[in-house]
Amino acid sequence: MICGMLSGMLLVLFGPPAVGKMTIGREVAAASRFRLFHNHMTIEPLMETFGFGTPPFNTLNNEFRRRVLEEAAAHGVDLIFTVVWALDSPEDLAVMSSYVGIFNGEVGFVELRADLDTRLARNRTEERLLHKASKRDVVWSDDNVRQMETQWQMTSTDGYHAATDLLSRHPLLVLDTRGEAPASTAKKIVTWMEDTFPTG
Repeated sequence: MICGMLSGMLLVLFGPPAVGKMTIGREVAAASRFRLFHNHMTIEPLMETFGFGTPPFNTLNNEFRRRVLEEAAAHGVDLIFTVVWALDSPEDLAVMSSYVGIFNGEVGFVELRADLDTRLARNRTEERLLHKASKRDVVWSDDNVRQMETQWQMTSTDGYHAATDLLSRHPLLVLDTRGEAPASTAKKIVTWMEDTFPTG
């Protein structure tokens, strides 16, 4: 268990869709003082009301996430935030840099990887469909996973590009989740956090 961590710290779990961010985040939260704020906590209600990617969806999604992060930092809540990050996108970099600023740089990053076939299999798991209503049209969801794979660079296999400078200034752990139970991956993250952010 992690005890006495720096207050108001942000742990960002990033990676492509269905890599296991939410599930692993839950395991990390269960083994630490961190709380989980996964990306679909804002996506699902806004998608139902406005539709994904519409101007009001994008505006409110960004505002809601920022406000949650601001309140967590202000009240000493250590937070796990999960997100799909286009590492080659200057726009995504600007958003992520602003999140880092909210926590005064007290941030660690964990990149999760898995091949496309593994992620397509995970895209249909019971837990994913339970917590992410927008994924229950599995034909659409599978196509979306494939499409995002061609549109964005979501892992560092070819370098970080736009994100390189930001990530070089903060602790970073890269884990391949293929063939690994979520609890096992989470244990590696917790151990890394304890080693990287000692409490003295």
